[in-house]
Amino acid sequence: MPGPGSAATPDTGSGQAGRPSRCRSGDRRPVDGTLPRLFVAVPVPDDVAAAVGGVIAETQAALGPDARAIRWVQATGLHLTLRFLGPTPKERIPVIAAALDRAAAATPAFEVRLAGAGAFPDAGRPRALWIGIRRGADGLGDLAARVERELVAAGWLIDPRAYRPHVTVARTDGLRVGAVAATILVEASRALDAGFRADRVVLYRSHLGSGPGRYERLHEAVLA
Repeated sequence: MPGPGSAATPDTGSGQAGRPSRCRSGDRRPVDGTLPRLFVAVPVPDDVAAAVGGVIAETQAALGPDARAIRWVQATGLHLTLRFLGPTPKERIPVIAAALDRAAAATPAFEVRLAGAGAFPDAGRPRALWIGIRRGADGLGDLAARVERELVAAGWLIDPRAYRPHVTVARTDGLRVGAVAATILVEASRALDAGFRADRVVLYRSHLGSGPGRYERLHEAVLA
């Protein structure tokens, strides 16, 4: 299964907290990291998130105390990122919501199945661990492309990064234990085969800090 490559994820992209950056909304004025950090994603429903959570728990148990060094994504926050927006002025949120409504209205709901696992950029010194997509990658790619077109039409800059869907489950940020965690995760995910109907796209605000990230839903658009 192909890995996520340079796919956008909520913790990467333009801007770091506390550092001036450029907003991707087409406004080229520098903005600070205190602005809401936004991204667009397809949410993973509770039953599928629970199945992935079981894989995460098995990996953590095998790692033992070393698992505490890794930043794990909570099962309740699992999602398939479509577009990272980064620090964004609040007044732009209604424009984003309208763009998502248009993209969703033009996209039929589709099936997604999660299976397999891997690491980015590689298993030897990973920064992130992910669960892969067995079915639905094309549908996710089409939806991401529609979202991108609507955002660009609304004034956002084009995102040059290739889109490759995946579910991020942990941030290892180059930790030595990351390579071991990647190996264990791949083995633990061999029996994973969980599917759902992707029928909505959500605008999230990412609340970062100590501990797991928290994702707040700001707008939800239902697919056709």
